[in-house]
Amino acid sequence: MPRVDSHAPGSFAWIELATTNQAQVKQFYGTLFGWSSLDSPMGPGEVYTLFQIGDRNTAGAFQIKPEEAAIPPHWHLYVGVESADAAAARARELGGQIIEGPFDVSTYGRMAVIADPTGAVFSVWQPKTHPGIGVSGEPGTLCWADLSTPDPAKATEFYSGLFGWNISPGQNDTSGYLHIQNGKDFIGGIPPAAYRDPNVPPHWLVYFLVGDVDASAQKAAGQGARFIMNPSTIENVGRMCIIQDPQGAVFALFKESKK
Repeated sequence: MPRVDSHAPGSFAWIELATTNQAQVKQFYGTLFGWSSLDSPMGPGEVYTLFQIGDRNTAGAFQIKPEEAAIPPHWHLYVGVESADAAAARARELGGQIIEGPFDVSTYGRMAVIADPTGAVFSVWQPKTHPGIGVSGEPGTLCWADLSTPDPAKATEFYSGLFGWNISPGQNDTSGYLHIQNGKDFIGGIPPAAYRDPNVPPHWLVYFLVGDVDASAQKAAGQGARFIMNPSTIENVGRMCIIQDPQGAVFALFKESKK
């Protein structure tokens, strides 16, 4: 199991599920990915769930409060930084909106919630005792993230200025898809705006690695998930599908093509 003990600045360091039924999502994702769950008190009547593979953290989850009922269930992406305060200040300079923070999360780290200039929301994470995702390259782990935005050019300017990402078309790729590279690592992408649903707000879509997309998709459907995109093969890339869990949070399953 490839263990991860730290994340380079600019990498995807953590993912978190906001849900309307914390008990049910523990069952759903436990069955789908083999995750175990570890609950920690957050406050009166509240717990934070750590999803794990073995003893390594893969993601977190919390229950949406009644007063936050307007927020739909969703997966939320965190980007690692050296300083949450500096990142938030730079995001503001680049046209982003600081939704919350920067603030400390107990002794675990420091964070800020940010909306990019096109409206997609993410967080920055400055680790202290909680470095973030602790395992990679295994089925059930984060492997990619796509930014759905109506203005890829504006998003490119913002994220490259904030994190130093290289965002550019793939070699010999005429599709319009932009690849996000953090240092030497390709971590995500920006699909062409023409392919996105204009009725869906800008957002980040997280991808989970699986051993068999079709089998995993059937397992998810058997638990009440529905397909946003049926299992499909992308030539020379891999096989994927996009799923909405029973509470409404959207994510993707992916398996890379054999080289």
